[in-house]
Amino acid sequence: MTRGEGTEAVRLRPPNNELDARAVGWWRTRWLLLTAAPVVVLAVLGLLIEPARFWLLPAAVLAVLGTGCALILPAWWYRTHRWEVTDEAVYVRTGVLRQEWRIAPMSRIQTVDTVRGPLEQLYQLATVTVTTASARGEVRIEGLDHEAAAELAERLTRITRATPGDAT
Repeated sequence: MTRGEGTEAVRLRPPNNELDARAVGWWRTRWLLLTAAPVVVLAVLGLLIEPARFWLLPAAVLAVLGTGCALILPAWWYRTHRWEVTDEAVYVRTGVLRQEWRIAPMSRIQTVDTVRGPLEQLYQLATVTVTTASARGEVRIEGLDHEAAAELAERLTRITRATPGDAT
């Protein structure tokens, strides 16, 4: 690739910012709740319906696997999820085995939203969603401190307002 006059080569580097450490607890709780729903259903059916007693074994296996995943995966996710906002773009890297890098140039940003679901509220976290003119869709930064997320949304709004372009 040749550089034209007045342009610089851009190097992709890992984003600098980690998520809030409380994201690990939030992910664990979500995982345990998602595991508990089918485990409880299978266990209750196995206890109440005698011919369905064999369902207790899958319920126990699912409970052990779900608990193991809840203990291991969130800490792993926390070490790999990164984000950063510069005057030029929003950068997000997610994934463990299959890493995904998303970069949203400021000139392509259409909306900035902050969302706090019930569990996020419990952990005082929030998700910032940056919607772009890309067919790929939104860029999400999950697991941010709710106050930091509000400040980030405000900062992104200021930067995008000052960035020339029509976000299309």
